[in-house]
Amino acid sequence: MKAAHSRDTTPGTTSGTIPGTPSRTRILVAGGGYVGMYTAIRLQQQLRRELERGEVEIVVVSPAPYMTYQPFLPEAAAGSISPRHVVVPLRRVLYRCKIVIGEVRSVDHAKRTAAFTTLASEEEGAGAVPIGYHELVLAPGSISRTLPVPGLAEYAIGFKTVEEAIGLRNHVIEQMDIASSTREPALRDAALTFVVVGGGYAGVEALAELEDMARYATRYYHNIKPADLKWILVEASDRILPEVGEAMGTYAIRELRARNIDVRLGTRLDSCENRVAALSDGSRMPTRTVVWTAGVKPAPVLAATDLPLNEHGRLRCTAELTVEGVGHAWSAGDAAAVPDVTAEEPGTVCAPNAQHAVRQTKVLAENIVASLRGQPLKTYAHKYVGSVASLGLHKGVAHVYGRKLKGYPAWLMHRAYHLSRMPTFNRKARILAEWTLAGLFKREIVSLGSLEHPRAEFELAAGAVPSRPLARRHEDPPMSERERRRRQAPPTRPGPSAASAAAPGSDAPGEPRAAHRGRSGGERTRTDPDPGAEPGTADPAVSVVGHTGRVTIGGHAASAE
Repeated sequence: MKAAHSRDTTPGTTSGTIPGTPSRTRILVAGGGYVGMYTAIRLQQQLRRELERGEVEIVVVSPAPYMTYQPFLPEAAAGSISPRHVVVPLRRVLYRCKIVIGEVRSVDHAKRTAAFTTLASEEEGAGAVPIGYHELVLAPGSISRTLPVPGLAEYAIGFKTVEEAIGLRNHVIEQMDIASSTREPALRDAALTFVVVGGGYAGVEALAELEDMARYATRYYHNIKPADLKWILVEASDRILPEVGEAMGTYAIRELRARNIDVRLGTRLDSCENRVAALSDGSRMPTRTVVWTAGVKPAPVLAATDLPLNEHGRLRCTAELTVEGVGHAWSAGDAAAVPDVTAEEPGTVCAPNAQHAVRQTKVLAENIVASLRGQPLKTYAHKYVGSVASLGLHKGVAHVYGRKLKGYPAWLMHRAYHLSRMPTFNRKARILAEWTLAGLFKREIVSLGSLEHPRAEFELAAGAVPSRPLARRHEDPPMSERERRRRQAPPTRPGPSAASAAAPGSDAPGEPRAAHRGRSGGERTRTDPDPGAEPGTADPAVSVVGHTGRVTIGGHAASAE
């Protein structure tokens, strides 16, 4: 291996670089997504001897200790795949790399330094930590692209992470529980109305899988029928799934509408304040669920670098996956604008999708190794072969190598393709086993929303007011300061009452055994005055839930058994 940098006599410095960079060749990989993980895997394979001799080190800085395979998020949300099987633990596959769970905040490439924060940064109060490097792989991926829509930040939920997929599944089943237990028609209609904004892969596949799951779940509810569910897909353009072609996009619309899904083209979401979705066509619909999948944008860290960006905020890159006009900086995937050398129209860049990212990582790793060894670089060239999309169980569309498929063959191709692209044999085997078992047994329709706030019951038992679950920000409006003080204040109710009397099994006189639920669970709900209170002392904040004896006090559930 040719020395990429000559050694200096001063420890921790390198001749020809800025003081502070390490003496060994350090490759900094910023991001642990598909590009970051696969690039690091290939680097540790091709530089195995250099790593063993201590000549090279690979440092991976990632916000999460795992990589999420996003094409499988819709199936994870629908319960076809366990959520833990759509993620790959970085420490297991990158065993020759140094893993830092943190987030790169800025890059000063002229000085070959980056600043990152870790989980301990806030506790330490030290701020961002600088790190020197010789080669930089900037692959932070992308984030959800939002618009200044009133109420969006308070009520909507995204669909880009495995946490959001789990939360959305729990939320949909919870809304069905609410609709099954309420006596108010307005609340029931709002709970059973689901609005998905965005007609791309994420929006269409998420809607199709969740609608399929919810329609299946209705067979276990005595008072909810499939026709009661209202699913609305809102798309600003005049077509959905543009990657699969116009013909297949039209077929997808026809299939969705045949399932009673309201597809609205050329329509925008103007507002979702107060749990009312106001669309640009003038319609207004009360809803407790707004899913936002209207595109992505580059990660904010790209704007905090001294590297060149294009008009869309992506890194300007060459066909060799180097950052344009800059040495020792590399990128690929969503963050990079890589020229498509196979396109007929000049100036075309590769689409930021998994198909290109999978192949770019191979060329990227090979070019980094070639650069360190003084060898010529390869050009990334891949002709787009088409796309596949799922429309729910046993339904899909595909446009591959000029051939159009629909229905079961397209769905089967969708699963086969993404299974082949899923990292590690371990995850492939687990997913295949789950698909096999899913074909033999019934679907799971259990909501585990309490997992999103596991300390709530203990906080209530310990006498504290449970903090509001963060995962339900999309459902509950922000709590006013007056309401917060009211909930934190000790209850003052004149006279004895059944709620204040010592309940059997309670640990202290006058304190019923508490158990925070925060879920309707399909029970019938009614609001009645306290039957044990004296006339004129009924508390409007107390509601009796069904026949179970559960009492909601100030928005929290207690079990008066």
